[in-house]
Amino acid sequence: MPTSTDHGPQQPSSGAVRPPRHGCPRVTDGAEAESCRRTSGVRLPAGHGNSPGSTGVPRDVILRRAWRTVKERRLVAPGAVALALLGYGALLPTGWVYASSAPHRASVETVAPAPVALVLGAAAWGDRPSPFLAGRLDVAAHLYRAGKVRAILVTGDNSRKSYDEPTVMWNYLTSQGIPGGKVVRDYAGFDTWDSCVRARRVFGVDRAIVVTQAFHLPRAVALCRAAGVDADGVGHDTMKEYAATTQYGYLREGLASFKALTDIATGRAPRFLGPREPGIHQALRSP
Repeated sequence: MPTSTDHGPQQPSSGAVRPPRHGCPRVTDGAEAESCRRTSGVRLPAGHGNSPGSTGVPRDVILRRAWRTVKERRLVAPGAVALALLGYGALLPTGWVYASSAPHRASVETVAPAPVALVLGAAAWGDRPSPFLAGRLDVAAHLYRAGKVRAILVTGDNSRKSYDEPTVMWNYLTSQGIPGGKVVRDYAGFDTWDSCVRARRVFGVDRAIVVTQAFHLPRAVALCRAAGVDADGVGHDTMKEYAATTQYGYLREGLASFKALTDIATGRAPRFLGPREPGIHQALRSP
C-alpha cells in the first residue's frame, strides 16, 4: 500500500513573501512596505522598498542619484544653449560686415572709378610709413595713375606734434610722383569710423574708393557706406610677406566688428569733427 509522503507544512523559500500577519495589508513598496516589514514580519522581495536590489544599492539611493542627474542635466542644458547663442552672437557682426561689403570689394583693375581715393592711416615710423601703410599708399598711387581716381584723401592720426601720419602719407605719395595738389590731408582720422564720417561731413566726399589692408577692407567699406559715403574698396594683400601679422589682423577684425555695429547703431560723433574743409573740392578742380 502506498505510504503517505506528507512531511508536514513546507517552509517558504527564502525569496517568497509570507502571508501577512495580524491583518497587515499586502504591500510591496514604499513606506507602507517598510512599516509592514517592521510590524508584521513580512519579508519583502529584493528590490522593493529600501531593501537592496540586485546591485546591492538601496532603492532610495538609486532614486536620489537619478534625481541628482536630472538636476545636473537641467543645469547643463541651459548652459549649452547659452554658449551656442554666444557663439552665434559673436559671428553675427562679422557676418554682417562681410555680407554688406561683399559687392563693393574689388581690385585696382575691376573697381569702378570714383572721384576720390580714401586712404586710411596706419603706423608711421618716424618720417616714413610702416610697410602696411606704404602698401596702402602704393595702391592709392596705382589707382591715380590708372585714372580710377582724381584726388586722394589721406586720413590718419596727428593727435600730438611728434606724430603725424597724414604728412608722412603726403610726403610718400608726392615722392612717388603724385601731384601735391591732388593729395589732401585729414589730421583727425583717429579710427575707421572717424575717418569715414569726417570724409563725408567735413570734406564733402559722397563717392570714394576706400584703400586699406585686405583684412581690414570689409569693415572699412561697411563703415564708410553706413556713414553716407558710396564706397567701394580695394585692399592691399599682406599675407605672403607678413602672414602672422595678417592672421592676427583677421582675428582682431572679428572683435572690431562689435565696435563697428555699436558706432553705426549709436551714430557716434567723431572725436573731433570740426568745420567743413574745401580741400577735396579744390583738388578735384585743379588740373
